[in-house]
Order: sequence, then structure tokens, then C-alpha cells
Amino acid sequence: MLTVALPKGRIAEETLEIFTSIFGEEFKFDDRKLILQTPNFKFLLVRNQDVATYVFHQAADIGVVGLDTLEEEGLDVIRLLDLKRGVCRVAIGMRKGEKLDLSKPELKVATKMINITKRYFAERAVAADIIKLYGSIELAPLVGLADMIVDIVETGSTMEQNGLEVVETIMSSSTYLIANKNSYFEKKSEILDIFEKISSLIE
Repeated sequence: MLTVALPKGRIAEETLEIFTSIFGEEFKFDDRKLILQTPNFKFLLVRNQDVATYVFHQAADIGVVGLDTLEEEGLDVIRLLDLKRGVCRVAIGMRKGEKLDLSKPELKVATKMINITKRYFAERAVAADIIKLYGSIELAPLVGLADMIVDIVETGSTMEQNGLEVVETIMSSSTYLIANKNSYFEKKSEILDIFEKISSLIE
């Protein structure tokens, strides 16, 4: 029995479709239920930000989560496979027409992704005042709260609609299959079986 942590929403649906096509049986959560139990699997529906935590603490053996979230949380889990789904990037956005000038004495940056942002500016030896926001990040440069934002961008249309544009890409991201280190040794054959089946499906 493998326990699989999935993030609510599109990634969970896509992953269950992958499992359905691999194993030839339908995997579907009942309305509002957070656990889906089948003879060989137990799927847990959790918040995207919590997937790696469930896997790290072995509440789940494997999980599916965005690389951006993994990089943000920095938890020690095994990255098994890039699923090539949910492709996006973490980027810096500024008001249209403004240029990124890293020589300013201090930059104010609004973001949900504190650690990725800190690392980016630290690697460039730039003093950045990082302001944590939980949502509507695009507002920050428009009302003078920040000079720029760091956010997830798929098409860039949300930024554009709010008078911002991408000035720099920090990293590319897609969804990854991850595993708990202990589970990987204890249930190696089951986990590798899934890994191989999903690999051949993706390719």
C-alpha cells in the first residue's frame, strides 16, 4: 500500500488521470472527501504547500508537487521525476516600462515566495526588503508598497492586466513526483514500479 499526497485542483486531477491510464481503473475522489482508498493506494488531498511536508514526515510515501514549492520549502525529499505538467516560471514583475536596476540602495520586493526571493537577491549581493503577501500580489507595485513582485507566471496575462510586465525569470517550474527517503528504501519496488510506468507514459 502506497500513500500518495496530491495538491487540490488541476494537478490532482491530472495525476489521477495518469494513474487511471496506467492501472486501468478509475481513481476519483468522492465529493469533498480528502482520502481516496483503493486496494493498492491511499490518496490524500492536501494544500499544494503541504505536499512536501506530508512526504517529508512520511505521512505520505510519494507526492506530486511543483518544483517552485519544493525550492521554496527546501525539505529533504527525493525528486524522482519531472512530470512535465503544470509548467510555469517564477518571475520578477514590475510596472510597465520600468527596468530592473539591482544597483539601487534598497529594493522592496513583495512575494509569497520568501526563500526563493531571498536566495535570488543574496546570490547577487543585493539588499532587498522582502514583504510577504498571501495574495493579490500584483497590487503591491501599483500602490507603492513595493518596487517589484516575485510571483508564479504561466502566461503573464494576470500581470499584464494589472499594468505589470515580467522583467526577469528566476526559475522554471513544473510538477515533480517526489518520495520520502525512508519509504524509498522500505517500498522501493512499489515506488520504482510507479516511477517506470509514469516515465514511459510521459515519454
